[in-house]
Amino acid sequence: MSTSISIEAVVESELSKTWQCYTDPEHIVHWNFAHESWHCPAARNDLKIGGTYFARMEARDGSFGFDFETVYTQVRPMKDFTYAFGGREATVVFTEEEGRTRVAIDFIAETENSIDDQRNGWQAILNNFKSYCESAL
Repeated sequence: MSTSISIEAVVESELSKTWQCYTDPEHIVHWNFAHESWHCPAARNDLKIGGTYFARMEARDGSFGFDFETVYTQVRPMKDFTYAFGGREATVVFTEEEGRTRVAIDFIAETENSIDDQRNGWQAILNNFKSYCESAL
C-alpha cells in the first residue's frame, strides 16, 4: 500500500510570479535543494503533458549527486500539475489567496527512507523555494 505525503507553504508572492519561479529553469537552479551544502547546477523543464522535468542535485563538496527526472501526466497552467517518477507520482497545486500563493504538494512515498525524512526533505526544498521566490524578481 502506498503512503501519500503532503506538504505546503504560503508564499508572499502573487500567483504568476510564484508559478514562474517554480517552473522556470532559470529560477529552479536557485532553490531546488534542501540544504545550503547542496545545489542544483542544472535544470530543464518542458511543462506539458508528456514533457519532462530534469534537475541535477549535487553536494557542493562533490561527494554525491543525483538526477531527478519526471514526466508530466497533467498540466493546468497557473493551477496545478502532476508528474510521474520512479513508479511514483506527485501533484503540485497553486492557490492564490489575497495576493499570496499557497503551494501544496502531495507525493507518493518511497520505501527506502522514513516518511519523516521524506516529508522533512521535501518541505525543506519547498521552504527554500518560498524564501527564494519572496526575494526574486
